[in-house]
Amino acid sequence: MTLSAFVGGIGVLGPGLANWEAAAEVLIGRVAYSPARTVLHVPTLLPSAERRRTGRVVKLALAVALEATSRAGANSAQLASVFSSSGGDGDNCHELCQALALEGREISPTKFANSVHNAAAGYWSIATGSKLESSVLCAFDASFCAGLLEAMTYVNVEGESVLLVTYDTEYPEPIHAKRPIPDAFGTALVLTPCRTPTSLARIELTLDEAAHDTLADPQLEAMRQAIPAARCLPLLRQMALGAPGRIVLEYLDVSRVALQVEPCI
Repeated sequence: MTLSAFVGGIGVLGPGLANWEAAAEVLIGRVAYSPARTVLHVPTLLPSAERRRTGRVVKLALAVALEATSRAGANSAQLASVFSSSGGDGDNCHELCQALALEGREISPTKFANSVHNAAAGYWSIATGSKLESSVLCAFDASFCAGLLEAMTYVNVEGESVLLVTYDTEYPEPIHAKRPIPDAFGTALVLTPCRTPTSLARIELTLDEAAHDTLADPQLEAMRQAIPAARCLPLLRQMALGAPGRIVLEYLDVSRVALQVEPCI
């Protein structure tokens, strides 16, 4: 199986990585990595009533999706989408568990609505007015590659562009002790079937059994290992280099995702 697509825009937000431009400088070693907590802003593209209901996972997903579509010059309302996360909204899950532990077990309708795994995709459709199809996936630590496979399959089968959004946020204690994701990290890619004026690279995907790539910087490698969505970092680094190359991403115990990257610029 071989799948191919062009990357027309990238969005990144994570610890010490404020956007794609900043992340690219760090990943290629031009700027030293400086760890810092991920800063999430209120998504201004949402109506005020919806804006007040958003949690960390929605803020993260919308931020990277907006950056990727803006850099690609894409009409967000005309893009199908794939959203993939290993767990969803950790803070919201924690609050629901707290409520269920009380005698009354009263659940906030807003908290319940935000607990579904497609909450971020739903808010994106509200923000952009998109009525196109949206797939929402969860594959635990393999969620980035599962989302990438889904998105690239869509591009190759449908011959249409798609927005891939992958994201993870931390859980508060006591769940954090069992699922120790340290901070929020998200990335988004606009994938197109043909080259466009904003295309950064052409990527060709195959499944492989080779060992997966790691990062030389120990702090970035620790992030890659600790946050499932950050498994994308070797791919982002190769695209930031602007040079052809082959990288292998961690996926399943029996299979990896190999990507041949050919720059467009």
